[in-house]
Amino acid sequence: MMVAVTGGSGVVGRAVVRHLVAAGHEVLALARTAEASSILDGLGAGVVSGDVLDETAVERLAKGSNWLFHIAGVNEMCSRDPSRMWRVNVEGTMNVIAASARGGVDRLIHTSSAVTIGEEHGTIGTEGSRHRGFFLSEYERSKTVAERLAFDTLQDIEVVSVNPASVQGPGRSSGTGALLLAAARGNVPFLVDTVISVVDIDDCARGHLLAAETGQPGQRYLLSGAVLTVREAVAMMNHYLARTTRPWFIRPEVVTALAPAVDAAFRIIGRQSPLCAESARVLLRGHRYDGARATRDLGLDYTPVGDTMQKALEWFASEGLIE
Repeated sequence: MMVAVTGGSGVVGRAVVRHLVAAGHEVLALARTAEASSILDGLGAGVVSGDVLDETAVERLAKGSNWLFHIAGVNEMCSRDPSRMWRVNVEGTMNVIAASARGGVDRLIHTSSAVTIGEEHGTIGTEGSRHRGFFLSEYERSKTVAERLAFDTLQDIEVVSVNPASVQGPGRSSGTGALLLAAARGNVPFLVDTVISVVDIDDCARGHLLAAETGQPGQRYLLSGAVLTVREAVAMMNHYLARTTRPWFIRPEVVTALAPAVDAAFRIIGRQSPLCAESARVLLRGHRYDGARATRDLGLDYTPVGDTMQKALEWFASEGLIE
């Protein structure tokens, strides 16, 4: 099978490419930089130089492919200029859609995000959840628009969406993975006891392949293997590290009050803020997702969250990120 991939050098993309190559598929991937090209070559994929905003490169990538996995995207919070995120997530998706249609792609597997579910606060998000009607972040808005654009092409191409929760495991040290790393190092002074939904990196990759093989066109599949609180995650991490880390858990109203001041201070010094009104909203809401449909309809078995945590910590240690 000829398979094209955007975002193949990212955390999720690398796992998907690795699984595709192991399954015997011929993979061609888009590479924005020389480093990305080297990563993809090492995984056994062919390379097309360019990014999703380069229409010519996307055309070369898509031509003659049976499947196209559109994984490329930007996830930012507290951005002073979210225009690049919008261009990559929305315009990039439009370029991929157009190139797929012209290139004869049979099936587009669109990597969306669990945040597009837009579940009401305190409810469990499923593929059938009614959207709350407003967005918690510009990232959520951009990914929702991109997903809707992808489904609008259904008349020309088979489109299946995968919607991963927070992806964790080897290779992930950014986003929520960075929080886990900081906690493992013992240098997180405080945390908020919110609710998170996670999916193992290899489960996420397998979910992509299963969606390509048996997913129903026009449908989306949440990939979420576990729901746990931050306190539970810290306790689990302490267990595997055989040590005790006791971060200070602060109250939600303190986070809300601190966010504007922290954001303003970081803007003054010209650095990306770790906390702002947008990230505080996302953090305090938390997310509970039900990934059972991917098990029921696609046959995806989830890795126990403890095993995912242990793999992540072992990878941190192997990379010299923790002792």
